[in-house]
Amino acid sequence: MNSTFDLVVDSYEEAVVKNIVIVLLGVIINSINGMLVVTFLANPIFSKDSRYILYIHLVINDMIMIFVSVTLYVMSYVSRLLNFPFCCILLILATTTFMISPLNLAGMAVERFIAVCKPLHHYQICTPQRTYIFIFCLWCTGVIPSLADFSILLSTQPTSFQRTVVYCYPPIVFPTKLHKDRLTYSQIIYMSLVWLIVIYTYCNVMLTAKKASSGNSANKARNTILLHGVQLLLCMLSYFTPVLDFILISLFPVHRSKINFLTYLLTNIMPRLLSPLIYGVRDQKFVKKMKEHFICKFCFLKIAP
Repeated sequence: MNSTFDLVVDSYEEAVVKNIVIVLLGVIINSINGMLVVTFLANPIFSKDSRYILYIHLVINDMIMIFVSVTLYVMSYVSRLLNFPFCCILLILATTTFMISPLNLAGMAVERFIAVCKPLHHYQICTPQRTYIFIFCLWCTGVIPSLADFSILLSTQPTSFQRTVVYCYPPIVFPTKLHKDRLTYSQIIYMSLVWLIVIYTYCNVMLTAKKASSGNSANKARNTILLHGVQLLLCMLSYFTPVLDFILISLFPVHRSKINFLTYLLTNIMPRLLSPLIYGVRDQKFVKKMKEHFICKFCFLKIAP
């Protein structure tokens, strides 16, 4: 996960505007995602389909990521120094949810691949129980990088460091070359694996769609996997935040703080809004149930008085 923590002090007005924008967007995104979660929970039919289970897990994961990211952003202005244990919890959640998003998308692509290319075995392979086991494995895999960072930190720093207050910003908390190497290698391995899975599944679904005499379902699945690729690109935008910051700050050094804010907004916040909506709004079944649920709730509240 990338953060916009910057030691450059903004003016009071600029800091207030930035924090209002970030908090407002965070509330909007989590409110929309909350509606999706409520729709899922209110309709048991979705909990029996691995596709929707993986989708709603992606939504919940992004909600946690947004909450932690916005919290870190606001606290970087309110109180830059945090207790080390509290900072550890926030950074572990931020890093883990950041790593899980692309892995979850890879799982969704594999599920669609099985549904199209091996339809007779789909309901045997992609059961709800196996899907929940897969999600548990995602969290175990996603937490490994952050645990590795803290293991390196604890082995290289004195015990007294754990009782200090720190700037809760990854490059400052994890400053060693080992941390930088871990970050580089883990990102390369994770993203290479995810892209290989998405490309493999997409190519196979394309071939199946061409061979199918009635290709409506195959074409829908092909388009869905293509959307997974778009979502993956959105997730990857945050990997390019340091590059964008370096290029833009080199060109406009006076506006360093504004550039950090804009790149954070475009590469970390906005993809979390677009990513779930790309998949959720396109699914007519899910949208129909969501409309029915919230329209009924609204009518009930209106009539009840």
